[in-house]
Amino acid sequence: MTKRETYEARTEAFLLPLMEENHFELVDVEYVKEGSSWYLRAYIDKEGGINIGDCEAVSRRLSDWLDKEDFIDDSYILEVSSPGLGRPLKKEKDFIRSMGKNVEVRLFKAIDRQKEFEGALTAYDKDTVTIQTEEGRTVTFDRPNIALIRLAFDF
Repeated sequence: MTKRETYEARTEAFLLPLMEENHFELVDVEYVKEGSSWYLRAYIDKEGGINIGDCEAVSRRLSDWLDKEDFIDDSYILEVSSPGLGRPLKKEKDFIRSMGKNVEVRLFKAIDRQKEFEGALTAYDKDTVTIQTEEGRTVTFDRPNIALIRLAFDF
């Protein structure tokens, strides 16, 4: 397990009981470097949406625990927030919740000179994701080729 994966896993293990206690959902935990700074981010949600007070309460508890455990070697910035509308589908529950809904798929490598697709999510497994486009075309993508998959926005 990499350092990043270890930090994310330990943080997630601490947060899961806290999420249950507050009837929140832990959407994701990520430890990433952006520019010269490291970020430890926890994305949380709940029915009806997360508010700033919810984020603050979780952030305080998480920050206290991180200070006590002190297992992250680098300096980092802690962020607790809502995943927002553009959140990527990563976990099984994200795909289950999104079945039949329109998703946007961005690829690392083009298929027939196209890197962006949109359509209804019709199937997925550990290796592939399948959508049906508005034109009725069924397209299956290999997961390693997917750079981003998220719910599509209708504005």
